Amino acid sequence: MHALPRRLALIDLGTNTFHLLIVEISQTSGEKPHVLLRTKAGVRLGEGGISQGIIAPEAYARALHTLAGFKEEMELHEVTEVRATATSAMRVTKNGPDLVRDIFEQTGIQVNVIAGDREAELICEGVRQAVDLGEEAQLIMDIGGGSVEFIIANHHTIFWKQSFEIGAQRLLDKFFPDPSGVFPAEAVEAEQRYFSTVLEPLIEAVRRYRPASLVGASGSFDSLADMQIGQLRAESQLPPCTELALDSFQSSYRHLLSGNHEQRKALPGILPMRADMLVVAAVLIDFVLGISEITRIRTSAYALKEGLLAEMLA
Repeated sequence: MHALPRRLALIDLGTNTFHLLIVEISQTSGEKPHVLLRTKAGVRLGEGGISQGIIAPEAYARALHTLAGFKEEMELHEVTEVRATATSAMRVTKNGPDLVRDIFEQTGIQVNVIAGDREAELICEGVRQAVDLGEEAQLIMDIGGGSVEFIIANHHTIFWKQSFEIGAQRLLDKFFPDPSGVFPAEAVEAEQRYFSTVLEPLIEAVRRYRPASLVGASGSFDSLADMQIGQLRAESQLPPCTELALDSFQSSYRHLLSGNHEQRKALPGILPMRADMLVVAAVLIDFVLGISEITRIRTSAYALKEGLLAEMLA
């Protein structure tokens, strides 16, 4: 009898998107894991409830439905081990623990809800697998639906990290209630004023460590990289690291701000689910560029789940 190959499933249950990564671990030491499946589903777990501290019934049902699908994929790929982590939406909502229990009862998947600090560490580890951070301090940023993680690190040291509960779904609820999807200049100004108070610890850390560039992980940054080439790509098509030209970001930002919901959805490279979230996210990125004088942006297609994998293999 041959032993079954070791196949890991890594699940990241984010506030907007659920990610599934399935890899086979080589018997030969030092060899990189072989990716069997890399997929994601837009679940919008925070929609209609996160700002009130609950997961809304429709979002709750979408979560269970998505995990039933993930379970089928895991069975098809004969997965031997599963690691599932959940972040902001399940961390802060009253019925988050109920969802964890229902997921386990319906799929057998045990979800581990992690703190913001731990989330930041795993994101940093994931980014290091995709981007050569070098010796200089870099500012890593991951804009989720519920929280935003900022990490100042180089390739071997984390100098500073903090998670803020100011994710894109919360920002939409707070600054962008207009159903027509027009985002007026006053809303941009209000959002930036809000950042200048809530992100004081970040402003202080940037002053102290002077990061050389910005590295943006996952969601919104993947979308901006897609807008740069005018093409919407599946998760498996994204290169690990992309240089995002500053003028490309600025041009995307102008386009996002100038349109309404329908016009944004029609922009090449935009995922409809992100059409509005990307506006509030871009305002945040613009704010961060403003406080840091950074001119180089790179995007990392790797984040939390790749960090988990790296940690498990270490």
